[in-house]
Amino acid sequence: ILRAKGSLSGCIIAGSRETETAIEIRALKEAKGFEGLKGLDLAKVVSRPARNWKQSRWSLSHGYAEQTEIETETESKTKSKVVAFDFGIKNNILRLMAEKRCDLMIVPAQTTAEEVLKLRPDGIFLSNGPGDPEPCGYAINAIQRFFHFEIPIFGICLGHQLLSLASGAKSIKMDHGHHGANHPVIDLETGAVVITSQNHGFAIEESSLPSNLKCTHKSLFDGTVQGVRRLDLPVFGFQGHPEASPGPQDCEYLFDRFIDLINKKRDA
Repeated sequence: ILRAKGSLSGCIIAGSRETETAIEIRALKEAKGFEGLKGLDLAKVVSRPARNWKQSRWSLSHGYAEQTEIETETESKTKSKVVAFDFGIKNNILRLMAEKRCDLMIVPAQTTAEEVLKLRPDGIFLSNGPGDPEPCGYAINAIQRFFHFEIPIFGICLGHQLLSLASGAKSIKMDHGHHGANHPVIDLETGAVVITSQNHGFAIEESSLPSNLKCTHKSLFDGTVQGVRRLDLPVFGFQGHPEASPGPQDCEYLFDRFIDLINKKRDA
């Protein structure tokens, strides 16, 4: 049924004392009444207030590490100041960037470009999140503003879709969303196949990519776009979840790529 009809609506009802027939009728009504995620801007709903982040990845010997509060002047200068947009951000993304010496400031989804630029970031991160990317006009406008300043930008999942839309591409609602932790993706620039964790129902339409936006990764399940890179700017995105924990860690090199772009921009 799923292969023929794509993802379907469903309803789970728990804790009800209704008769079995009444529950079935109610569940069917709820499922049929769900209009889907198309057109829903959920990023601003789940986004949280501005905050700093210091915690890095967990280890068996020390648990969660914390960035050192007292640093030398040299150490402080080598840190990368990153502003992360919270569209529903996952903590492990922040932990990985903290581990890679990022000074992280998290801002709500609807933060304006001007507010972010006042923070003078070395790089901007666009997080994952739920819903349709197309209605998030506030984010798309901010990203387009950042393009003018050639600030390094890295987007994951929804963030990847938003930077693609800001570049002129189009998004589509998938018949079959990608969910789970065993999805093979090919890196078109190296030929390497990586195993990824996925959770999305929208994708970027490859035929809509403008000439300055290159597809860098593809799903080996259905050929959908899994990564993009701007040819004229230090900007790239990835559809899957390279921070997944527990899950495949094949794509953690993308975080290093982001840091490399920041260092090159700063050195220049």
